[in-house]
Amino acid sequence: MKKGIANYQIGDTFDHFLLIKTASKSVASNGKPFLSFLLSDQTGEIDAKLWEASNEDEKAFQQGELVKVSGEVGQFRNKPQLKIHSIRPSQPTDGVFPSDFIEKAPVEKEELMEKITEAIFEMKNPKIQRITRHLVKQHQEALLSYPAAVRNHHEYVSGLAHHIVSMLRLAKQIIELYPELNKDLLYAGVILHDLGKLRELSNAASPSYTTEGKLIGHIPLMMEEIRMAAEQLQIEGEEVTALQHMVLSHHGKLEWGSPRPPLIREAEVLHHIDMLDARMNMLNRALDKVGPGEFTEKIFPMEQRAFYKPTFED
Repeated sequence: MKKGIANYQIGDTFDHFLLIKTASKSVASNGKPFLSFLLSDQTGEIDAKLWEASNEDEKAFQQGELVKVSGEVGQFRNKPQLKIHSIRPSQPTDGVFPSDFIEKAPVEKEELMEKITEAIFEMKNPKIQRITRHLVKQHQEALLSYPAAVRNHHEYVSGLAHHIVSMLRLAKQIIELYPELNKDLLYAGVILHDLGKLRELSNAASPSYTTEGKLIGHIPLMMEEIRMAAEQLQIEGEEVTALQHMVLSHHGKLEWGSPRPPLIREAEVLHHIDMLDARMNMLNRALDKVGPGEFTEKIFPMEQRAFYKPTFED
């Protein structure tokens, strides 16, 4: 038996356990209900459909459940999709646990926290440093376990902290090239820009969007957190507004979710660092699944492009 869903090819039969990362109910053109799943293990994830699903199926197969699935790996819109032949909830006698099926960051939590703490320690501006330290301490447990997104990039346990640390490394290199940048503001922007996702997403293992996340979103939620932290710490001044702007503008454009475009030099750099790290994470993980001379599946957030892995070596 192959190890991990990522190692299965079109036409392969599958008979093993997977974690339900997301589950939703829809109605087919023939009027019969079906369930759409995103199933995952530590190697990756795959879309799946359970046709003619009953009310009992809907209750049994919910997000976060571990299931035994047999079926065939097919293709739908150029993406692998598991055609389910049979599915059942896991039993205690199966000897499997959800934690064994959750993808984790390739770096230990302790190392990630150490790198974030180092960046805060390097800050010279006391206002920026105190606000950043306060918010990291307040959210430390969730920060070290939550993903950076439900899908697309760093969507694994500790993915958010991994994303932040990768961005801090980029920021450090860029500051060496452009020493005129304000290191404190850029580092703080990197650390804080996505912390609102700790309220936007429901949990670390199989996250969905909370009501607060759907109705408000991680950017306004973080704006509020920075304001509240400044009030609690009795901090006033332009630093607070600048930190809020870093968060507010990090998606770059209104149509990408930023109420304001970057209007501070460090905010412009933050936007590009964020984009680069997210895209490299998506690209690396997609290219890891194909061999030399092959194309990846189309990557939706990257304009539906399929990327080629060259046959020549480094």
